[in-house]
Amino acid sequence: MNQQPLYRTFQQFLSEHIEGKVQKIALNAGFTCPNRDGVKGYGGCTYCNNQTFNPAYCVTEKSVTVQMEEGIRFFAGKYPKMNYLAYFQAYTNTYGELEQLKKLYEEALSVPKTVGLVVGTRPDCMPDDLLDYFEALSKQVFVLIEYGVESTLDRTLTTINRGHDYACSADAIRRTAARGIPVGAHIILGLPAENQTEMVKHADALNELPLDTLKLHQLQLIRGTRLAMQVAQDSSFIPRFTASDYANLIVNFLERLKPAIAVERFVSQSPPELLIAPDWGLKNYEFTHLVEKRLKQTGSYQGKCYSGSGYSSNAYSTLLR
Repeated sequence: MNQQPLYRTFQQFLSEHIEGKVQKIALNAGFTCPNRDGVKGYGGCTYCNNQTFNPAYCVTEKSVTVQMEEGIRFFAGKYPKMNYLAYFQAYTNTYGELEQLKKLYEEALSVPKTVGLVVGTRPDCMPDDLLDYFEALSKQVFVLIEYGVESTLDRTLTTINRGHDYACSADAIRRTAARGIPVGAHIILGLPAENQTEMVKHADALNELPLDTLKLHQLQLIRGTRLAMQVAQDSSFIPRFTASDYANLIVNFLERLKPAIAVERFVSQSPPELLIAPDWGLKNYEFTHLVEKRLKQTGSYQGKCYSGSGYSSNAYSTLLR
């Protein structure tokens, strides 16, 4: 008897596009953000400190080639047959002149054993000429575009100084998918003024989009951010979760999320010297095991309350149990 899969994993998604095992190598190519340089605003999103994203080899003083090579060396000893994806991660990795962007992407792809690109960006930074390039490139190598959606609620996006609305995110995702390019989204759970019902209902909106992958993570309060100052003035400004509470939230979210969307992660882990809260003392894989255990205990799985065109009758009755 076949068991119902708990959720669709990112590795399952990758295996449908790339032969053999692959590992992402995070890159910092020196990009900025229109929400920092004055085009959209200054200061960036209120929660953002990009130091939290980058491994030690990922610094702007090093070329893309050097970062790729150092990242590959880090993994190659243990996984000699591994291939790699160049992951343009820090800040907005489509924000620049087209020819310079192409030069950076192709520099990464020229490193041996690199079989594709993952490009993280904002939905308001994807012009059609760049989509033309990615469409052509995706016929030669694997390409995944990840958009920072963060929330599907416009009031939240305003509160966190995001600089775009949810309609912008939906449009960018649809335009990208229409080119035949795999597309992912990033959502933060625990942003200011969102209750748990609203957080779970982000899945409803995302189900309407042609998404291939999704990253979830808890809001992390990071030193040196505007959000940290806001919380210092008002501790109730953001919701607080224990690890157990957050695992329950993830289970409820997964139940509503359509099964076709691969979930890459549930949590993120910032450097301890930067992290104020939450400090659960769990590695990412340990939290994943907690979610999987909770799914099994409750008989839950991704899409349990998703019917294909809506939600089953018990969808709201199980919400936030």
